[in-house]
Amino acid sequence: MISYARQNSEEPVTAPAADDHIAPAPRVSVQAFCETVETASAVQSAGEDRRLGKAHLKIQMGGMAAAIEAYRTAPTPNVIILETEGRNDILAGLDQLATVCDAGTRVVVIGRLNDVTLYRELVRRGVSDYVISPVTTLDVVRSICGLFSAPEAKAVGRIIAVVGAKGGVGASTVAHNVAWAIARDLALDTVVADLDLAFGTAGLDYNQDPPQGIADAVFSPDRVDTAFIDRLLSKCTDHLSLLAAPATLERVYDFGVEAFDSVFDTLRTTMPCIVLDVPHQWSGWTKRALIGADDILIVASPDLANLRNTKNMFDMLKASRPNDRSPLYCLNQVGVPKRPEINANEFAKAIESQPIAAIPFDPQMFGSAANNGQMIAEISAGHRTSEMFLQIAQRLTGRGETKKPRGSLLSPLIDRLRKK
Repeated sequence: MISYARQNSEEPVTAPAADDHIAPAPRVSVQAFCETVETASAVQSAGEDRRLGKAHLKIQMGGMAAAIEAYRTAPTPNVIILETEGRNDILAGLDQLATVCDAGTRVVVIGRLNDVTLYRELVRRGVSDYVISPVTTLDVVRSICGLFSAPEAKAVGRIIAVVGAKGGVGASTVAHNVAWAIARDLALDTVVADLDLAFGTAGLDYNQDPPQGIADAVFSPDRVDTAFIDRLLSKCTDHLSLLAAPATLERVYDFGVEAFDSVFDTLRTTMPCIVLDVPHQWSGWTKRALIGADDILIVASPDLANLRNTKNMFDMLKASRPNDRSPLYCLNQVGVPKRPEINANEFAKAIESQPIAAIPFDPQMFGSAANNGQMIAEISAGHRTSEMFLQIAQRLTGRGETKKPRGSLLSPLIDRLRKK
């Protein structure tokens, strides 16, 4: 029997609106039965999207008839995608499919008719979703992922990965200050995960020395759940927590490609925002962390090596994430005395994208903050650099500032004029 998954709507069926954030699907099996090459191509492209990275997708041609024939002798998958055209073909076919469909299987129908009466009939028969063709890659991704995102559940957390284009460019400092701005100025519960287990500095920057941290989770994947992760978090402020790195050399931190998957998946269910401080190294798990993130910030200094590395990372990530927003990058340590630099315009020309910020070189302020275990906003709240970190936070999260802005000297006069 086909499972009932979505309540019927009184509104006419329309193409789904674009979502800012689509939650990844779990490990599920998906089989699609298409009638047109265009739909098969869209489904194939969706299967390569990072959000369906854990799903096993198989595509066959033949539509409804092929699906009915296939499941007479084979078990049904978690999700069936059916492309069909006429109204009678859909309803009659679903009635036949129900006789061979296993309990719990979810069905997505792709059809050409935009008719609320048809939609009600589909829901009555237990169809999980109905998508109007022609479909795009994101339509398919959104439909499959939406089946596993309960409307009453908490929004799945957004992962922001911050990585340096080269060692020593200050990517960790930027990550920690941006996370601080997200938590303090945008009032969004945030966790910083320090992924540099041997040499991580998040504990020092936030003046924390927790006895446990991310290493305990990575080396005990069978124990990872929300309660276990909560015990490992170190609270920095009301809205900011830290999953600290041990920063010791007692162990060798060689990890498999999927080593951090359970940690990230668990954090997504409990935290609205997760900032990954990704070390500057190229391995299977760092590449997977970057590709799997919702947004990426590359931190670079204005020199040739950074330009080359940023360009390589930018191109690779865009190609690996064709349905996501392009990576963002910022320039850091701009204006080092007597150092020849590539200016922002030349950098942007090579990358074919403008930097979202150019953070000036200020060794006195950054050095004081690092030695005191403080953020730049704690050293100088009104400093230009603090404003830059806030702007980066807003750009990465898509949120405006939630704190009430400071009133100017003219505010009382303006308020009186508005009341008149």
